[in-house]
Amino acid sequence: MMLTQDLDVGVFYASTTGNTEQIAEKIALLLGPQARCHDISSEGFSELENYSCVIMGIPTWDFGELQEDWAMHWDDLKKHSFNDVKVALFGLGDQIGYGEWFQDAMGQLHDQLATLGAQMIGYWPVEGYDFEASKALTEDGQWFVGLALDEDGQSSLTDDRIEKWLKEVCNAFEAE
Repeated sequence: MMLTQDLDVGVFYASTTGNTEQIAEKIALLLGPQARCHDISSEGFSELENYSCVIMGIPTWDFGELQEDWAMHWDDLKKHSFNDVKVALFGLGDQIGYGEWFQDAMGQLHDQLATLGAQMIGYWPVEGYDFEASKALTEDGQWFVGLALDEDGQSSLTDDRIEKWLKEVCNAFEAE
């Protein structure tokens, strides 16, 4: 699934339990040597300016909250220019245990990046999920603003979802 063009991709994430880190590493591996992972808990967004193609991974905590490292570096995003930057998101959440807030952090990140001028790509259909509410839905409610993953309730679907999503993301990265 490697990119056909010579594009470097930055995969930025933070992870408390290790799930988001594992997904970020899997995505980078599938993309090939042009993709590099950056853990914002230790690096922040210091490498962000080096990429015009970015994937960000964010888990939703508790009742729709940002994971602690994302919360700590949230305002740092405003220091970066996202003009001409294509950004795809993936989020982790628990649709059964926290169905009222499923993927809320991914929705917050999407809204923040969109206001900063990022070209948001990689939307994902809501079919196949069972949740009550989410801030990560498009206005029509038919799409998540990024790849929605549930390692608690649907981990058996993760690999297939990643592969399908990455094909679309790679096409969007490579489009002019």
